[in-house]
Amino acid sequence: QRVLRLAEMCRRLETEEEKVLPFYPSSLVEEEQRDARQILEEPPAEPLAGAMRDYAGLERFWQRFNKAKLEERALERERAALSRRNRRLRALLRQYLAGIAGTREELGEPSPPL
Repeated sequence: QRVLRLAEMCRRLETEEEKVLPFYPSSLVEEEQRDARQILEEPPAEPLAGAMRDYAGLERFWQRFNKAKLEERALERERAALSRRNRRLRALLRQYLAGIAGTREELGEPSPPL
């Protein structure tokens, strides 16, 4: 019941695009998709494979989970890149302001307070 309640809460937070097209299209060609469907329809030969069929209903959960993790990683990388860019721009701004202060002192003018 808890899992179903959490799934419903997550469903409410999805965007309209995620509700209509929740996942990226498959990268498998038609023949590979057909082979995968055929393998899934065959009865499992090993006990572990049989147990995995019981969890096939969680496939959509794992797809969403993996998609969320990929987006999280992409955002972390973007944040790191923006942080590096911000540090570089701050250093350039300090150099620029130091250059302005230096030229005003050379001209004998008082520098304005920063």
